[in-house]
Formats: sequence, C-alpha cells, structure tokens
Amino acid sequence: MVIQHDYVERVYAGWLGKVIGVRHGGNIENWTFERIERTFGEVTGYLHEFINFAADDDTNGPIFFLRALEDYACGPGITAEQMGLTWLNYAPDGHGFYWWGGYGKSTEHTAYINLKNGVMAPRSGSIAQNGHAVAEQIGGQIFIDVWGLIAPGNPKLAAEYAEKIASVSHDGNGKYGGMFIAACIAAAFVEKDIRRIIETGLDTIPADCEYVRMTRAVMDFHQANPDNWRDAFRYVKAHFGYDKYPGHCHIIPNSAVIILSLLYGEGDFSKSINICNMCGWDTDCNVANVGTIMGVRGGLEGIEDHWRKPINDFLCCSSVIGSLNILDNAWCATYIAGLGYRIAGEPVPDRWAGIMEEKRTRFHFELPGSTHAFRTSTDDPLQVTSVIENTAEAAASGTRSLKVLFDKTQGGVGYRVYHQTYYRPHDFNDSRYDPSFSPILYPGQSLEAKVMVPASGRPVKARMYVRDGHSGTDYYGEAAVLAPGEWTQLALAIPPLSGCCLEQAGVELIPLEGKGPKGASLVAYVDDVVFGGKPSYAVDFAKERLEKWNGLHIEVSQMTYLRGIWTLEDGELSGSYSGETAECYTGKLEWDDYTFEAVVVPKLGEHHRINFRVQGGIRSYAVGLAPGGKLALFKNENGYKKLAEADWNWQAEQPVKIAVQARGNRFDIAADGVSLLSYTDAEQPYMTGMIGFSNAEASHTHYRGFSLVSL
Repeated sequence: MVIQHDYVERVYAGWLGKVIGVRHGGNIENWTFERIERTFGEVTGYLHEFINFAADDDTNGPIFFLRALEDYACGPGITAEQMGLTWLNYAPDGHGFYWWGGYGKSTEHTAYINLKNGVMAPRSGSIAQNGHAVAEQIGGQIFIDVWGLIAPGNPKLAAEYAEKIASVSHDGNGKYGGMFIAACIAAAFVEKDIRRIIETGLDTIPADCEYVRMTRAVMDFHQANPDNWRDAFRYVKAHFGYDKYPGHCHIIPNSAVIILSLLYGEGDFSKSINICNMCGWDTDCNVANVGTIMGVRGGLEGIEDHWRKPINDFLCCSSVIGSLNILDNAWCATYIAGLGYRIAGEPVPDRWAGIMEEKRTRFHFELPGSTHAFRTSTDDPLQVTSVIENTAEAAASGTRSLKVLFDKTQGGVGYRVYHQTYYRPHDFNDSRYDPSFSPILYPGQSLEAKVMVPASGRPVKARMYVRDGHSGTDYYGEAAVLAPGEWTQLALAIPPLSGCCLEQAGVELIPLEGKGPKGASLVAYVDDVVFGGKPSYAVDFAKERLEKWNGLHIEVSQMTYLRGIWTLEDGELSGSYSGETAECYTGKLEWDDYTFEAVVVPKLGEHHRINFRVQGGIRSYAVGLAPGGKLALFKNENGYKKLAEADWNWQAEQPVKIAVQARGNRFDIAADGVSLLSYTDAEQPYMTGMIGFSNAEASHTHYRGFSLVSL
C-alpha cells in the first residue's frame, strides 16, 4: 500500500488528538458522569488551565515503547519479549511513567515486576500469570495509538504490533482492546465512515470475545436511538458499567464510552471528545483514544485552534532519559512518521527527508500550526503583548516559519523568542507522573537560526542567546542588524562552562528606534533553529539544588533516576539503595566519544561506580570501586556483568577521581590519574549514551562533581 501524500500531517493530527484528549480528561479522571455534569454542565472545551501540562502515562507509554523499533527490529519481526525489555529500559523503577498502584492492583506495576524478575513477555501480562482481573484492565489500549499511526491504511499490521506490545502487560479483552484501537487508527487514514472504521477494528479480534459483544451492543443501540448520547450512556452504564467487571479500571466499560463517543460525535472532533469526557470514568485514556482516531480521520483542519494553543506543542514525559522528557509534538509526529515510512519500505518524500534524517535537534515549523513549544519573553518594564504563530507568509527553507509579534516595543529593549531547554517545578501546576529533566542543550554545543523582519519593518538588531538557569546569566552570539525582507543567519558557539544549567535558547530582538506605534510594532520570522555540536562542561554538586515538586517528589537538578535514594548531602550527590543497583543519569542519548571524570567518595559498602554510554535502565557501562581493593568495569545487558578489573587500594571516605575515555568501542580508565584499564568491547558495544552514577549491594556513595569533554 502506498502511504498517503498527507501522511505526516495526519500523524501530527492524530498525535495532537491524543495529547489533547489526555489534557482534556486529565483532571477529572475517575469522575462519574453525574459529578462532571453537576460541576461543568455541558462540556465544550478544556476544563482546567495549566501552566504546562505535566507528564502522563497515556503519552509516556506510546512514545517510549515505540523505541523498541529503534533498539531491536524495525518491522513485524519485533517480538513481545523485546517490547517488554523496552519497558525495563525506559521506565523508572517504581516512580513516574505509570500508576504504581501495587502488584496485583496496577496492571503495569504487575507486569513491570514480572519483567524485572525474568518473567518475559507475553507471559508477563498473561491471564495465566496474573488472572483475568489484572490482565483485562484498560492499559492494553491506552498506550497503543502509535502502532496505528505507523501502519497507515494497514489495520491488520497495526493490530499485529498492538497484540505484541499489549501482551507485555495485558491479555484477553485487555489485549483485544489494544488491537481494536490500533486498527481503527490505521483505518482512519483511508476511511471516513465511523461505523466502517469500527467494523475494521472488530475484524482484527475474536468475534466471540466480550469486547466485540459490547461494541455491537452499543452500535445497535445507536442504530435504534441515534439522537441522544446521554440515553446511550445510561444504557452503557446499565449493561457494561464498572459494577459488571472486576478490578480498578476494567477495559470494557471505558471502551463502551469510546464506541459511544465515536458514534454520537458524528464525525466532529470536538463533539466526539467532549461527549467522551462528559461520560466520565477513565476520562484521559478514553478521550485520548477517541482524539487519535478523530485526529487522523479529520486531519489538522478538523482540530479547532482552542484545543491546540494551550498546548503550544509542548510534551512533558517522565522516563529515565531526562533529555527525552522535554519533547515537542511536531518532533513526535516526524519521529513516528519516519518509522512508518521505514516499515512500509517507502522513501520519505523530499519535503520531509531532510527533516527526518537530521541528526541534530532542528525546529523546522513545516507542519501547519506547529510552534515546537517556542515561547516569548522581554525585559520591557511596560506591559507588552506577544504572539507566536506558525505561518506560510515566509520561510527560509520549506514553506513555513514561526512568526513572532510584540506590540508597543521600545528601542534598546530585548524581546526574545526561545525554546525552553530545561524545566523546573514552578513551570507546572502539579507533579503528575513525577517528571524530572536533564537539559536538551549543554555548554560546548552550538545553536543557529535564520531570522527576518518584513520589508516594511523597523530596524532591528538580533543575536542568539542561551540562559543559565542557575545564575540567570545570558550568553550571546554575535549581533547582526537585520536587513528588512532578507533572511539573516545567526549563530552562537556556547563556551565550555562549569556549574550551569542551560534553560533557554533562542533569539533576542532589539529594536533600534524609539517607542513603536500602537499595535504589532515588532514582527519577525524565525526558521531553521538548530542545536548542534558536542558538549563540554563541568558540574559541582555544591551548586546544584533540590527541586521540590511536593513532599514525595524531590529531584536533584539536571538528574533523573532509575531507583534508589538520590539527594544532595553536604554539597555532594548522594545515592543509596538495597537489593539492586541505585542509578541516576544526565545528558543525552546521542553523545558518542567523550572523557567523563567524577570524584567518587565511598561512604558505605563495596560498590561505587560511575556510568557511561547509558542508553537506559538496562543498557550502559559502569566503572568503579569494587570489593577486594579493585577497580572494575561492568556492562549492563539487563543485568551487570564484569568485563575487567585492576588492583586499586581504595578506602572508605577517601575520594577517588575516576576517569573514563570512551572512544568507539575502546575504553581507557584511570583512577587519580593512574591508568588502570584498557578494554575493547567487541560484542555489540554501546556506541553512544548519557552519563550517570550508580552503586550496588546496599552501598552508599557520594559524588562531588564531574566533567565531560567530547572527543
């Protein structure tokens, strides 16, 4: 099958529908219909305002489970076991990402514990292992949308992928729901009729299962009573309500709401998701699935601006990869679509090829309405209104760019348009799913952008900048006076820095004349913003801080953690755990060759390590102090194995500077400047990855600081 010409835009619309649905239902999750109607009356738009919407399991799962296609096999040959390993690699152990409601209560918690203890998928989610109640909860379909998005017009393939990924945690109707939703999404690329989309989904699951029985019953009710969705919900509640099924959040009642909303929504995106939200129960999950189907079906033009603007393309996640917890939805769309083209064996159209092949972080604005989560700020003490919008009025490359407008501007004042490269608790209303972050830009790297003011615009000077969030210091590139009507290339090479955390990167615009006229007195276009180069920086943990979200969610700045107690003590990073490794990380997955040094202070126990080439919770290398006066090198392949060791007479409380130079598959390791180990990994080496810190066997370790220099 040939992929549709508007495939990327439809993926974007489907993913936006997913994100909109999660946000729409997020704060009324598990409310009843009666409570929602009593509180809000007729729902017509978002029910809550957010500074930024924090992470959610409904978006964590899809965007990270899809990475199995990168890490293992990009095609139907991918196995359920490999998908289960993907869970272990990207999800923190016991916090964030999922609802950790207890073994036998939360299906995802149950599956994770099974996987961690060697019960591989699909057994990890099977009825035989966990029983019907656990296996048939809702999670089998809430994480599934991307598997329909990568199989446009191919519902059987979408269902095949969905069966494998759903089986990691679910079985029976819990698995069938995932297959059904993925197939419906795939069908929506080529089919407009809602009933036919539903029938296509039903064709992929057993005809005699409860999921089919429920779906056909709701379809029959709609056929006989097409005018009042409230009557349909009363029917659903009476025949398929929560009281009819076991567990905390069974799939059947919630799927009945999805079917009802698709049918009574009459092909309208807003009407469909509003009906779904008013029905209650697991609102964010249900509305998100409906949003994806309707987004793909109707495209971007079917999604009204009032749904998109509050999101501003920003997506917050809560994986163990902190730099992947800061995403934008336009990036997600091209990432998903790129996998779709690979699976189909079709070339990426010229319009998108360069974007999808770009190895650096690039903000291209080619998708209609996309902002890539750019924001504005100013030093102007007067009240200034600013607007950013995607436009086809001008483009440095492609057909679109970002347009920024500031009114009532003054000469000599800075007006900025920027991408936020690090987030803190005050950037959110709540701590939903416990996000934590590492920056997506670092000292030593570079940024560039193309900027233009209109031919009729006022004289403006522009320069690139980055902001250190710890000190509030800005670092600038060379300024240029913009020639009206012409694109100007701006750049900044960020110097190596110590003790900083870059949290903004963008363009500063400085009008050269006095106060502008009333209205949009400063207009500029920004395009092709690129973060590139390699990092070179140092961190002193005495200058880091504890970022308090609430009493149970306190993070060390710039760090994420897999498990353990990670905090700051006496100006040092402190880590400990019992029974398994304690691990925390920072940096980016694409870092390749570098020298990583850290001062390690062994406090208690016999295993004190630093990690490098970290690709997640089950893939990394570690080197550090080991029992018997040793320094040892390990490789984590879903469990650590020792690769090499050397004598090093270390003692508790005595700091040791451990340094590793990772170049290709060769690692040269020193302690306090003494070369101790050289090792070449010839067996599927990890060639890129983050840096981190760990210990094992109930050890307690401090770290004073670290430096990283790219090679």
